[in-house]
Amino acid sequence: MFRKSKSVIGLDLGTSVVKAVEISLEGPEPVITGFSRVEIPPGGTAQEGIEAAFREGKFRSKNVVVSMAGQSVVVRYVPMLKMSDSELQQAIRFETDKYLPFELDEVELDCQSLHNAQPGAVASEGGPDDQMTVLLAACKSDAIEEKVQLLVGQGLNPVAVDVDLFAIANAWELCGMLPDELVDEDDGQAIALVDVGAVRTSINVMYKGETCFSREIAIGGGDMTQAVARRLGVENFEAEAIKRASDSHEPEVNSAIAPVLEDLVSEISLSLDYVEHHAGVGVEEILLSGGGVLAPGVTGYVEQATNRRTRTWSPLEGLRIDPSRVDVEEMEAWAPTLVVAVGLASRVRAA
Repeated sequence: MFRKSKSVIGLDLGTSVVKAVEISLEGPEPVITGFSRVEIPPGGTAQEGIEAAFREGKFRSKNVVVSMAGQSVVVRYVPMLKMSDSELQQAIRFETDKYLPFELDEVELDCQSLHNAQPGAVASEGGPDDQMTVLLAACKSDAIEEKVQLLVGQGLNPVAVDVDLFAIANAWELCGMLPDELVDEDDGQAIALVDVGAVRTSINVMYKGETCFSREIAIGGGDMTQAVARRLGVENFEAEAIKRASDSHEPEVNSAIAPVLEDLVSEISLSLDYVEHHAGVGVEEILLSGGGVLAPGVTGYVEQATNRRTRTWSPLEGLRIDPSRVDVEEMEAWAPTLVVAVGLASRVRAA
């Protein structure tokens, strides 16, 4: 799917914001060489957002990677007998009717065997030595085609289409947040990457550098913004600014978003409890990202409610930024919201 290139732009097309991050390879080192963030005004279109992002970003490249999320995407963890990768590519097509709500000819799909899945994650006949867990990802073909045509219409070259859930994991890996001891030691401990976007929250639980569970929850930062808007009697765009930065309204903001946070954390807790009981791993830490975590007190609330160590993380950690091409201060201010874009751009390493 790739054409040779030294620069790739990760393009995160949100419902209200377009975020673009360009990563270039300078020798073996990935360097951030471009960044733009454009808010789509009410009544605006994704096309207008893309045009503005590329106008402001002054990127080197037109090679872009985008991602899919929501109801057009299905991710499943499938128990199968051990086999080679070539055998798997053939066999998985006979398993899709059990796991996908779409017809096979309606989707693009891919799969990968997971090496570090625990025996408890697989429930089929035979012993654990005969089994493996296979990650199956599928997306509606027409949804992919629509997004690709949007990009081509802007004069861009889409080199890959990813899934939000896995872009988050790629960003985590790229910025060097995978300690050697997590790979080398069989301590049964996993880490949860939780990205709170505007309309959905993505959870990807990583064990020894591999995904072992992922899920999307239909609750996001937009729900918090709407709650603040109702509480204070203001428009959504005003509520968004107040939610992030206004000390004078902090008690009202906290009170307004509390029911949304409670519902969100309940779903996160259920997901992590499921992982611990079915995948045989313990989730000891939650790393939060996304615009929804910029509201005051979110990190502390999640930590207390889940009884797990929790912190907000930046996908820029461990990466060099070219200050001659990027407003470093502005980019760092928005860093927790750039996880998907950075993860998409990390595919420059495969170019």
